[in-house]
Amino acid sequence: MTAEPRLVVGGVEVARYLVRPDLDPRHGPRPYLHPVRTRAGTPVTDALPADHVWHLGASLTVQDVNGVNLWGGRTYVRGTGYTWRDDHGVIAHTGWRERTADRLDHDLEWRDRHGRALLREHRRITATPAGEDAWWLDLSATLTSATGADVRLGSPATNGRPGGAGYGGFFWRAVADGEALVRTAEAAGEEAVNGSAAPWLALSASAPGGGAYTLVFTGLGSGDRWFVRTAMYPGVCVAYAFDSPAVVAAGRPRHNRHRVLVADGHLDPADIAGRVDAAVIR
Repeated sequence: MTAEPRLVVGGVEVARYLVRPDLDPRHGPRPYLHPVRTRAGTPVTDALPADHVWHLGASLTVQDVNGVNLWGGRTYVRGTGYTWRDDHGVIAHTGWRERTADRLDHDLEWRDRHGRALLREHRRITATPAGEDAWWLDLSATLTSATGADVRLGSPATNGRPGGAGYGGFFWRAVADGEALVRTAEAAGEEAVNGSAAPWLALSASAPGGGAYTLVFTGLGSGDRWFVRTAMYPGVCVAYAFDSPAVVAAGRPRHNRHRVLVADGHLDPADIAGRVDAAVIR
C-alpha cells in the first residue's frame, strides 16, 4: 500500500495521515494528520500556513529534545531569542503494525540531524463515531529512550521565553474564519485558559467558506498543560514541558493518550461536558 492512509467513519473519510511528508528539514518533518474534517466535511486543520510554515495539521512533536529541534522553525536560545540553527531533526515512520479504515498503528523514531535515534515511539490512531454529528480521534503514544539515558523534553518557555510559550507535545493547528473561541468548564479566552490543566478544552470556530465546528480536547498527562493561541492563529497543544522540562527516563516509557471530539456546529459548555462524560474510555 503506497497511498497515504485515511481514516473513515460511517463510510466518510474524516482524515488523511501523511506518513512520510517531503518537507524542508527546517520544517520539522514528521507524520501528521491533514486534512481532518467533521462528518459533514468541514475542514478543521491547517498545514504549512504562511505565518508558521512548520505547523502541520495535527501532529506530535517537541521543539527541544536533548537540544534537537523537532518542531521546526527557529530555536529559542536563552539570552538570545529565536535563532536559526542547524539543529533540526526528523520523526520518521519505521514500520506498520496495523492499518485499517479506522485504526493506524505504527512505530517511529525521533532522530537528530545525523540520523541518530533519540526516542522510539509506538503510536496508535483510531477514529470512532460519536453520534451523527461528531467523531472521536484517539492518538495514543508511547515514547521510549533510544539513547540508554534519560531524554529531556523542553520548550521555548523552559529555555527562557516569557509569555507562556510552553508549546511542544500533541499540537493541533486549526483553521478559522475570524478568531476562534476557546473555553474550559471554568474559563474562556486565550489568556484565561493558556497554561491551565482543565480536564477538557474546547475550540469553536467557523472554517473559511462556511461550516461551524467544535473541537474538544482531552488527555492531559501528569504535569501537562494546555498551550492555546487564538489571536495570532488558532491552535491547541497538550504541552509536555509548559513551564519545566519533562523527562523520558531510561527504561521507563512515557505513555500519553490524546482524544479529540470533532463535532459539527458550535457546542455549548453543557453539551460538551455531557459528551465528554458519556465517552467510553477503552
